[in-house]
Amino acid sequence: MEIGVALLILFVMGFLAFEYRFRRPDHIILFESRAGISTRRGRLYPRHFSLPLSKSTCSFTQTMETSAKGNLDVRVKLAVTVAPSTDDIPALLRAGGWSPDAVTKAAGELETVLLGMVKEFTEVREIEELTSAGIRDSIRQSLPEFRRNLGLDVIALTIAATEPVNPQIAEAMRQREQARILEQTETLNQQARVAASRAKMKADEEIARLENDLALKRYALKKTEYEKEAALARQRAEEELRVKKMNLEFEREELRLLKDNPELLLLTPQAARLAEASQAMKNARTVVSLSPTDSSQGSELLGMFHTLLRKAVDGIKHRTEK
Repeated sequence: MEIGVALLILFVMGFLAFEYRFRRPDHIILFESRAGISTRRGRLYPRHFSLPLSKSTCSFTQTMETSAKGNLDVRVKLAVTVAPSTDDIPALLRAGGWSPDAVTKAAGELETVLLGMVKEFTEVREIEELTSAGIRDSIRQSLPEFRRNLGLDVIALTIAATEPVNPQIAEAMRQREQARILEQTETLNQQARVAASRAKMKADEEIARLENDLALKRYALKKTEYEKEAALARQRAEEELRVKKMNLEFEREELRLLKDNPELLLLTPQAARLAEASQAMKNARTVVSLSPTDSSQGSELLGMFHTLLRKAVDGIKHRTEK
């Protein structure tokens, strides 16, 4: 009995070890339920009743030859990276089947869809109008359809090349593009020269205007300085004229006093200088002698002093008589 129980336990443990697997973090575990396709959330899952689906990305490159308007062959190279859309698992299983490599099979279906889209885009356009950006934008508009119909999210879409198959046409397009670029470059260079000339002219005008303003300010400052100097000189001249007039008035008053009072001549500095000069003479007798009989023996200085004294005495007598 115990042996049977032990064998049963071993059988159950072997069955569990054989049937159940641990879920990897980068996998989605799918199983079929009455509600449709569901996802297991547990750590363990039965491998015969579940489908482990990788969430990692899948990349592929595709080179397709199509034709532009006029039946001119065009080669388009593109690279695409896709990943399963967790919100559209039924569409993914419908395109890739119940298989662990459902993403790869759905990516193969996507290649066929892209080929049709690229052909539809190129056949209605001139070969000169075909560009990588135009094809990429046209494909990007259909990304929601890829998710809804194939269950794939397009992570990256790159148009590697878009070129004519005929090498002569490709060389002609390259030469024309080169000529266009050179023309644009020359146009930009000329525009840059014109802009530089305009900027230089504007700068010269601004400098001239500033220099003119500076010259006007300097002129105004010099004018103000000249006006101040002229006013100061005029004030100085007026002051000097006033002083001279005062001196003249003083001298006139002094002459008037001397004229009216001749005796004051004895007190004048001239009389004092005459006296001092007479003291310096060798013959001092001529200075102290005031008699008219000795005047012939005096010098010219003594005569002048004698005349001065006589006028003073006459003036005193004249006032006394009055």
